Amino acid sequence: MSSTVADVVRLLTVRGETLAVAESLTGGMVASAITAVPGASKAFRGSVTAYATELKREILGVDGSLLAARGAVDPQVAAQMAAGARKILGADWGIATTGVAGPDAQDGQPVGTVFVAVDGPLGTLEGSACGGKVEALRLNGDRAEIRMESVRSVLALLLGELAGEQTGNERAQDTERNGGF
Repeated sequence: MSSTVADVVRLLTVRGETLAVAESLTGGMVASAITAVPGASKAFRGSVTAYATELKREILGVDGSLLAARGAVDPQVAAQMAAGARKILGADWGIATTGVAGPDAQDGQPVGTVFVAVDGPLGTLEGSACGGKVEALRLNGDRAEIRMESVRSVLALLLGELAGEQTGNERAQDTERNGGF
């Protein structure tokens, strides 16, 4: 994971972009992983650990009726958490984790159900009109393993989006250099 998070920080820094984090089940572990990278302060704006459901609504702006209908362990909740962190912390990118690490089920969801999300600048993520992407995970293991894999997964999701954009930009520049359109 250290290479993934280092790559995330490097790409954000090179691009002059910033990152905000919203965490639930990971309880600050994503922010800790990011700030462990030397130079992270050039890209990392901050984080919100909204462990309690009402904080997801009150601080991150997650729709209260969505929370009431589906609970906190939901793909739309994850997406709204990432967008909320991005907005309130003034970042180019937002990422979020929500899920059930155990030992008991929550909101009708079994242990190991996790949703990770990324929200980026509008129009930059292929196939997304809102600038966001959510990944559903079904993880095995104990509480610590589920939480650690959630951290790895949200960082990998962000890296994939950042690297995909970088690759697209590089392709466009190469096409221009070679006389294409």
